Amino acid sequence: MSIKVHNSPLLYQYTNKQQTVEVDGNTIGECLNHLVEKFPNLELFDKEGKLLDYVTIYVNGESSYTQGLDHPVKDGDEISILLMIDGG
Repeated sequence: MSIKVHNSPLLYQYTNKQQTVEVDGNTIGECLNHLVEKFPNLELFDKEGKLLDYVTIYVNGESSYTQGLDHPVKDGDEISILLMIDGG
């Protein structure tokens, strides 16, 4: 199963400057874990395996906030990773 993951520009340095990477997986979490396996310096999860607080995931343009990492994905779906940044 092929899922496209679109990375935030802030993550390009960890994905060999690739904006989009194809991964395999049946759930959002499996796809993100596959992405991290491909690019070990990419940190999306904390020590307990939970998504970092500042990472936001969209599937096919819709927020996955209420769906969680166990939400299924299908061939051709697209995941977008956005980073919430604040400052002053």
